[in-house]
Amino acid sequence: MQQGQSAKAPLSFWVIAVLSLIWNAFGGLDYTLTRLRNTDYLSAGGDPQVMLAWIDSFPLWAQAGWGLGVWGSVAGSVFMLLRSRHAVWAFALSLVGAVLSLGYQLTHAVPPELTTTAGKVMPVLIILIVGFLLRFAQVEARKGTLR
Repeated sequence: MQQGQSAKAPLSFWVIAVLSLIWNAFGGLDYTLTRLRNTDYLSAGGDPQVMLAWIDSFPLWAQAGWGLGVWGSVAGSVFMLLRSRHAVWAFALSLVGAVLSLGYQLTHAVPPELTTTAGKVMPVLIILIVGFLLRFAQVEARKGTLR
């Protein structure tokens, strides 16, 4: 393909890009409402005070990883919709952040009040989805869909 030209984006690209933005926007909402200490929102996952105490106990690097994971994915989704090759880097940074944050969560004791099947499955699912989006962005960049 010649420099300056890009491949036409197929419908499947747009479906995945839009779904990724919806998925990652929920992550952004979760992060924001948790950081704002919204107890009404947090009560859906258990005792909000227990949850906040647990999150506050995370080391700084795990908390920074959480922010990087969430906002890197949101940026990656926006970059995909803009058909920008920067989506690859955004998802790569997001994956690093997710592994740091969720890796910490998976290897440290969760308060019994917060232990659910979804709580055990969700971190793994998040890492798998970010990994998929990174790989998808890499393939689309090579095809010329992302420029």
